[in-house]
Amino acid sequence: MTEATIIDGKAIAARVTDKIAAQTENYIREAGAPPCLAVVLVGEDPASAVYVRNKGRTAEKVGFKSIQHTLSIDTPESDLIALINKLNGDPAVNGILVQLPLPAHIDATRIIELIAPEKDVDGFHPINVGRLGAGDFIKALIPCTPAGCVILAKSALGDNLSGLHTVIIGRSNIVGKPAAQLFLAENCTVTIAHSKTRDIEDVVHRADIVVAAVGRAEMVKGAWIKPGATVIDVGINRIAAPEKGEGKTRLVGDVDFASAAAVAGYITPVPGGVGPMTIALLMANTYYAACRQNGVSHLIIA
Repeated sequence: MTEATIIDGKAIAARVTDKIAAQTENYIREAGAPPCLAVVLVGEDPASAVYVRNKGRTAEKVGFKSIQHTLSIDTPESDLIALINKLNGDPAVNGILVQLPLPAHIDATRIIELIAPEKDVDGFHPINVGRLGAGDFIKALIPCTPAGCVILAKSALGDNLSGLHTVIIGRSNIVGKPAAQLFLAENCTVTIAHSKTRDIEDVVHRADIVVAAVGRAEMVKGAWIKPGATVIDVGINRIAAPEKGEGKTRLVGDVDFASAAAVAGYITPVPGGVGPMTIALLMANTYYAACRQNGVSHLIIA
């Protein structure tokens, strides 16, 4: 049996960031300054710190100005609110990202809703969620991970996904729900599966495209996958890896890669699949936000 073709998220993301870098040069000529992304990190969660560093490095690589605000884990919610209000009011800041998760004493929903919608480069603000649901892709800032899933699927199957059955495992506001909207916009037939779905294996087995975004390590087995299907694995889970030494760990997705790769047509790896696309499309959203705020005409990057 032929192994699935690996979808190289790093290479596809690099093509996106190359386009952004080229367009940023045009933007700077017209606007007089580079797009500016402000990232806020509360606490010192190691995974979050890595994500924030990667976002900052990529922003600088494409020619953006990158600002990082690192706050202690016991920062009062009122201090975070004051910082966001300051960034909202700063015309030099085009994009604001508050790294999730936040400490338990801070209301994440309140913080997300406080970010100015036009600077909400994560695409989580209710106004951007509503615009996405209404199909207004001109004004909406679209969540980066779901948008990356669509691009990765198209890289394997071509630009026309019309009529394909997409099963999304997971119904989060960050990935599952917006992914459903985006695949609907591509004229797919979309099913959202979740923890209460009956006979979930059979539901997934009918899919031409599987988007696994449930947050459970290696939950989706190869037997669930229809032969030849395209598998997009959003999960990032750290599990014990005793074969690497005592106390060592490794990253895996929500899909059991080995068994799924034996039957799928295309599959994303973890790491190196969806993750790089999320960061690349964060840059795209920052570019779009800057253009809209400053009346600069822009090209669609991805």
